[in-house]
Amino acid sequence: SKINIEEKDTWEDKTFITLDIDWADDDVLIDSIKLLEKTNIEATWFVTHYTPLLERIRSNEKFELGIHPNFNYLLESSAKPGDSCEQILDKILEVVPEAKSIRSHSMVQSTRLLELFNSKGLIYDCNHFIPVQSKIELKPWQLWNGLTRIPYFWEDDIACLYENKIKIEELLLKKGLRVFDFHPIHIFLNTENLKRYESTR
Repeated sequence: SKINIEEKDTWEDKTFITLDIDWADDDVLIDSIKLLEKTNIEATWFVTHYTPLLERIRSNEKFELGIHPNFNYLLESSAKPGDSCEQILDKILEVVPEAKSIRSHSMVQSTRLLELFNSKGLIYDCNHFIPVQSKIELKPWQLWNGLTRIPYFWEDDIACLYENKIKIEELLLKKGLRVFDFHPIHIFLNTENLKRYESTR
């Protein structure tokens, strides 16, 4: 939430760490929390569910909580009559009422959802993944409704899908906005390929 598109020094050539909790077991989640606490790194945690560990994250001034709602089942045959995007959003906002940022699970987004996010007081939309392989220099921008869009350029599970791996040193030299997206399960497993990850499920 420190990013201000009018003030380049708040984002240009800076690195931001985000984590999608993705229903991680507390033993897995605490591993990531301890790692970031030990290294004194600032991070935004996108929350999918309640866990007592949220209080530990909240108590660290270097951490911020956002929300990570799952709209996927509304697009599939598993939705129940009466289910809605607003209900899903309201439910996770009950867990994280202070949230100012959102990244939907699977980056589900639409014009209607962006309007809904804005109506709920969210300020930062982080649903735009532009991989580092695109060679596009990223920057935040403002949408028509006032939401600030924060694109990200690297995600751990997507990185596993690319044959040509990019070294972290190269990623940190990239110009523009640098937002990383990690998942506690992949940090815990030190996932090198998704086949091994799938075998642990």
